[in-house]
Amino acid sequence: MADLVETAIKAGNFTILVKAVKAVGLTEVLKSPGSLTIFAPTDDAFAKLPEGSLDALLQDIPKLKKIVAYHVASGDVRSDDLVQIEEAETLEGSILAIESANGAIKVNDANVIQTDILTDNGVIHVIDKVLVPAMVAGGTSS
Repeated sequence: MADLVETAIKAGNFTILVKAVKAVGLTEVLKSPGSLTIFAPTDDAFAKLPEGSLDALLQDIPKLKKIVAYHVASGDVRSDDLVQIEEAETLEGSILAIESANGAIKVNDANVIQTDILTDNGVIHVIDKVLVPAMVAGGTSS
């Protein structure tokens, strides 16, 4: 098996996420031993962002790093775990709300469209929206 980064690259539909991970310097963290869970927005999810916002984020590395880290949780959290928990702490420091109903799983307001892509050092769950921490979305820093 490959690590989280290699797996995301091979999948082919996470090119923007991989670019963001490299831009903010999280590649080594996501390649390191241990267990992490990535809620990975697809390129289509990034395309749903307002026009120009992705380019703006790529110019604002501290803000982009918060957003990328907000998609990563500690531990190997599989779909079986997701249906049993209500939240997950992210590397960014905030909490993601996990909701499971009628066989569907949501992370904040994003739908999990594929679960349990296993890697050597964790698991990837595919989501259909980019998650933005409230602190970044509100534009305030406190």
